[in-house]
Amino acid sequence: MARRPTPPGTPEQTGLGHLADLVRDAVPPLHPAGLPFVAAPLAVAVLARRRKWVRRAALGAAAASAAFFRHPHRVPPNRPGVVVAAADGQVALVDTAVPPAELDLGEVAVPRVSIFLSVLDVHVQRVPVSGAVREIVYRRGQFRSADLPEASASNERNSMVLETASGQLVTVVQIAGLLARRIVCDAKVGDKLAIGDTYGLIRFGSRVDTYFPAGTRLLVEPGQRTIGGETVLAELLS
Repeated sequence: MARRPTPPGTPEQTGLGHLADLVRDAVPPLHPAGLPFVAAPLAVAVLARRRKWVRRAALGAAAASAAFFRHPHRVPPNRPGVVVAAADGQVALVDTAVPPAELDLGEVAVPRVSIFLSVLDVHVQRVPVSGAVREIVYRRGQFRSADLPEASASNERNSMVLETASGQLVTVVQIAGLLARRIVCDAKVGDKLAIGDTYGLIRFGSRVDTYFPAGTRLLVEPGQRTIGGETVLAELLS
């Protein structure tokens, strides 16, 4: 006898829906930039299904790429005046420094927080503070290890200046590292971005510097782990 369809709202259907929700919550979505890196090895795995070692290697490469390009959901704080981490990683520097010269923001050192991303960290970048994109400048450079202090000045980088509603400038810089050879920035000058939104990506191992207005109260220390879009780095002066 054929099995009748399960009516909507029955315990069986509700249970399957709940299981699907749990899977979606546990497995983060993939950043669009990672699709080719996952699709290519999966195609190899399909074509090489009779060669076990090739298939296993291809599936492993697809899984590793999916993990690297994961794009988890984040919930930024809603209290005014805070600046959140632009990336997951470890705080490498908490100091003062002159913003990148190509931005023409002057020669006065301002507060800075540098976050180092290992190849195991989430590599999407989040908007550190709500505001309008005032300037974006890409500068070619070296590919030295991103955890070195001099990487901020010598390595290839992409700088974005955000202007808050109160007129304060916050600069976030994506810095390529020893293995990173590609910086992606989806934002454009004139865009109005919200705190915690995804705006870019660096692959594969890198660093993100955030420069704050003078007088900003920094709230993190070197060695601290950050969660992009959620960890509060600083509080701006009101």
